[in-house]
Amino acid sequence: MRNANRVKKVAFASEALKKSFDQLKSGTFEDRKLTAFLERAIRDLKEDPLCGVRIPSRLWPKEYVKKFQLDNLRKYDLPDGWRLLYTIRGNEVEIISVLLEWFNHSNYERRFNY
Repeated sequence: MRNANRVKKVAFASEALKKSFDQLKSGTFEDRKLTAFLERAIRDLKEDPLCGVRIPSRLWPKEYVKKFQLDNLRKYDLPDGWRLLYTIRGNEVEIISVLLEWFNHSNYERRFNY
């Protein structure tokens, strides 16, 4: 995917997810720390949407495929064992990293049945 000249954006998969992100900003110390991790990930994804690790399709949770009509799924490792899952959408003009979900390591393992 050649992306050098395309506009790169980041979006939330749903309004509820965006609201959860916004609520973290005024939460506990741990919530605010997670906000900083996510903000850094957003900056990184705006620079390089491919910076996360590609997850093979055989590992995709069925609910993700159904809910988000995936054709790709990527994972961005955050500090302290947190994970951010996203998919990439785009065309010749822009690339959008769509944030799907974030969770700690144990919830990530549960989601992917590790």
